[in-house]
Amino acid sequence: MSERYLLGVDNGGTVAKAALFDLTGKELAIARRNIELEMPHADWHEIDSDRLWQATAEAIREVIRDAKVAAKEIVSVSCTGHGNGLYLVDEAGRPTRKGISSSDSRARDYVENWNQDGIIEKLRPKTLQCNWPAQPNALLRWMIDNEPETLQRSRWALMCKDYVRMRLTGEAHAELTDYSGTSLMDVRKGEYDDEIFEAFGIESTRKLMPPVVRSTQAAGSISASAASETGLAEGTAVYGGAFDIDACGLAAGCIDPDSMVMVGGTWGNNQYITPEPLCSADVFMVSRYAIDGYYLVLEGSATSASNLEWFVDLMLADQRQQSSNVYRWCDNAVGESAPTISAPMFLPFLYGSPVNPNATGTFLGLTGQTDRAAMARAIFEGVCFMHHWHWDRLMQFRPCPKIISMTGGVARSEVWCQMFADVFNVPVQVPEAEELGALGAAMIASIGHGIYPDLAAACEQMTRINRRHEPRSEQHAVYSARRKRFLATLDALCPIWNSL
Repeated sequence: MSERYLLGVDNGGTVAKAALFDLTGKELAIARRNIELEMPHADWHEIDSDRLWQATAEAIREVIRDAKVAAKEIVSVSCTGHGNGLYLVDEAGRPTRKGISSSDSRARDYVENWNQDGIIEKLRPKTLQCNWPAQPNALLRWMIDNEPETLQRSRWALMCKDYVRMRLTGEAHAELTDYSGTSLMDVRKGEYDDEIFEAFGIESTRKLMPPVVRSTQAAGSISASAASETGLAEGTAVYGGAFDIDACGLAAGCIDPDSMVMVGGTWGNNQYITPEPLCSADVFMVSRYAIDGYYLVLEGSATSASNLEWFVDLMLADQRQQSSNVYRWCDNAVGESAPTISAPMFLPFLYGSPVNPNATGTFLGLTGQTDRAAMARAIFEGVCFMHHWHWDRLMQFRPCPKIISMTGGVARSEVWCQMFADVFNVPVQVPEAEELGALGAAMIASIGHGIYPDLAAACEQMTRINRRHEPRSEQHAVYSARRKRFLATLDALCPIWNSL
């Protein structure tokens, strides 16, 4: 009997990734291609959808070549990708305009008006989420007013990974975990809702919604044209896939409500699963999870590791020239010091804030003796404290989790993960896999193909923990005091931010 392998495809927006796994979850090869984020106008964040597909096809072809496996040995494929945004295509799956990223904000005024008119709150019992400008409900409303001719040329309104899957198979499907995060569905029912479309003034776009499939449900097979472009075998099974927050959650071992998954990357996501849907304005989003019978509860904002990237680019150019890994310099600089009550503080709002829409990134407590190491520590701490701000909102609805599974860029830093354990006073574990989204997609593919009976079994066989960090009581006491100062500072600065 020949070997059997699983392909996971992950499109985060600016990077197309493909990873090949054996049935135990071992990574055999990974390939990545960068995709330019285009900003033709203020607040517009767009992606060339054809380039997105080309980059994905190139990554798949490379991963098959590097793994040195026969295409026919890849028995199933599944995709994941960023949620929301909008990818409009015609009947054949060809783009009718450039894709719109989940960071786009051109439709901000529509969301503000819906909030003021009470529409979002009225619909919350069905949508279970807040609204933001890059959700497809707002983008479709913008399209009606600004590009009606594009809508006339379009047949399907897709999410990122559903677009990629259509390019693989030629079939249009709306996968449930992704579309339940769009404010277009009655999330409990897992169905599109006409009242929602009418309330947002987008009832004319209801015909653009594809039929719904679940994560592990068959969603076509590799077409002849996709086989030619990717190197996959024609007829290879393709399954529904998942929203990237679900795929990462699965790969991090989130199969029951006891754990919390944190993503420390461009966004700082904090999420858990529950069998009961939660409807509250204090929660950013509730969507359907990839495991049947569970909902994913998420709190997050763009207040995480991207703040460190800014610091590295601006302040550590010399270190970048001297070292191949400037982030290791940050780790060493922070790891060589201990937390103190009076150290400088950083508010990680360079890319927006959930605390106050006018808030900006801010250092406090700098003196003539402050060096870059102290500033790096302040950024590490500020990111931890904002994750804790979201954590506090979630803890209104659940007991303290037994463990935190850390993913994203933060997970690569042992120093930062230890700081999270100390700040939260909860053990932090780091999964072994390098590409968690792709692994989560591969796990879904394994269920669809009948290799494992369910996602819990796939998790047991395909995921492993790389390391674990235990909280330290002495450091926790210092961080608790600093976090109180952090929260008090937020309150004190709100009037100032509002006046700027």
